[in-house]
Amino acid sequence: MSQTITKGYKELVAEADKEITTFTPEEAVAMQGRDDVVLVDIRDIRELERMGTVNGAFHAPRGMLEFWIDPESPYYKPVFGEDKQFVFFCAGGLRSALATQQVQRMGLKPVGHVKGGFSAFKDAGGAVEEPAHMVGED
Repeated sequence: MSQTITKGYKELVAEADKEITTFTPEEAVAMQGRDDVVLVDIRDIRELERMGTVNGAFHAPRGMLEFWIDPESPYYKPVFGEDKQFVFFCAGGLRSALATQQVQRMGLKPVGHVKGGFSAFKDAGGAVEEPAHMVGED
């Protein structure tokens, strides 16, 4: 018997978009470096190594996010207890929409995510550190 998915990722992201704050890449670039904002990169470590990183962003892999945010968790990260605006991003903006919805439901606030993710942030002039070894370089 094959599986029947009743709700796909597109519908999940569309539902999340109705509940969360979405920042344009330009708005996110303007927030970079502010003391009252934490840019949170939820990409996998391999993506950071391959694509580069946003200067000053806090890396919280998507798979650990809920555990790092919950003060009851043994994996809790104190950065998530600070009175700041949290702005999540992934590579293209889909995972970060879902992550933002989830952490908002957990009670973290204020939160939002970057439309278009890392790629759009970089294209909008955000300060990034390129990977030490670009894929395809020899």
